[in-house]
Amino acid sequence: MGLLVQLLSARVGVATGRHLAELCREEYPKWAVLVLWFMAELALIGADIQEVIGSAIAIQILSHGFLPLWAGVLITALDCFIFLFLENYGVRKLEGVFAVLIATMGLSFAWMFVDTKPSGKELLMGIVVPRLGSKTIRQAVGVVGCVIMPHNVFLHSALVQSRNIDPNKKGRVQEALNYYSIESSIALLISLMINLFVTTVFAKGFYGTKQAESIGLVNAGQYLQEKYGGGLYPILYIWGIGLLAAGQSSTITGTYAGQFIMGGFLNLRLKKWLRALITRSFAIVPTIVVAIIFNRSEASLDVLNEWLNVLQSIQIPFALIPLLTLVSKEQVMGVFKIGPGLEKVAWTVAVLVMVINGYLLLDFFISEVRGVLFALVVCSGTAAYITFIVYLVSRSGALPPTFFSSLFKRFADSGN
Repeated sequence: MGLLVQLLSARVGVATGRHLAELCREEYPKWAVLVLWFMAELALIGADIQEVIGSAIAIQILSHGFLPLWAGVLITALDCFIFLFLENYGVRKLEGVFAVLIATMGLSFAWMFVDTKPSGKELLMGIVVPRLGSKTIRQAVGVVGCVIMPHNVFLHSALVQSRNIDPNKKGRVQEALNYYSIESSIALLISLMINLFVTTVFAKGFYGTKQAESIGLVNAGQYLQEKYGGGLYPILYIWGIGLLAAGQSSTITGTYAGQFIMGGFLNLRLKKWLRALITRSFAIVPTIVVAIIFNRSEASLDVLNEWLNVLQSIQIPFALIPLLTLVSKEQVMGVFKIGPGLEKVAWTVAVLVMVINGYLLLDFFISEVRGVLFALVVCSGTAAYITFIVYLVSRSGALPPTFFSSLFKRFADSGN
């Protein structure tokens, strides 16, 4: 699912020479563009809160608790500007920083994986025949938001333009798409392995135990230390280094994506440092507030993190539907328009995501909504959410023009 979305996003960027946010500005009316921009910013802020908080927790671990959470947030906010400054010396320098961070993260979590000696047979069974309890549905939905992060859909369509590729030269475009397919496959395989390392370490140590109910991002390192011990390289600090590398790499991509999202949707012509400052402030201010409020409340921070994952998931249609709309249009893509078979597969994925989100909204309504006023607000928000998705789908051309009119007619007839 994640690979398909990445490949389609790269296809749009390479074939048109423009990124997704710019194309959306041209495709939709102004009011819809503003809604899409707001949704993208909302998803980005949610992701940034998670990523910056993750880095701040890592800094707190590595400083022996000397630096509070809010101080870690400020440090993370500032070092993002340092990393972005490297872009002035060329994209390759920035890519080099990403490579170092990802390698550090991968090696740290791989060290933990090897050190804990999990059962290979049980691990393989979990991959081939996954089992999911009813109580973990919300977490599973959140994983979809983690894998297909909305801001990364916009970012990927922009990053592919760092290479000089003439969209009019079909051979060069096709060659670039082939290379990006290989690159994306390798990147997602590495991502799968890193997630597998982390999940396996915690599953082996805490599945079925009392600690499983209380373990979260803030206290995870301490639980690991108590379970697996120290040795020459204490696992608490290995975890902290990996978490810091993960948070830093994700925060930089979030900052980078924010520039493309704001610049593309709103057509802002600002100096790069000013645009970075504005987009960074959009995310950092709420993050500092969260860090101060939840500094002493580990359980509340974990619940917030869970719902931020869910926020990512319910925002996916607002990146995915415009992407599928544009990549299926010959006027936009020319000869690189996707074929009918791939279009059906892509829309099947989109429908699957929307069905998952529908289940999530229903689950939220049943389990969380209390009081008439809150119920009214949630119902109104859900109705607006569904209406805008229907509008985006109706403009996509994926359904016959008469589909919605005949559907509404059936409802009207059934009412009579």
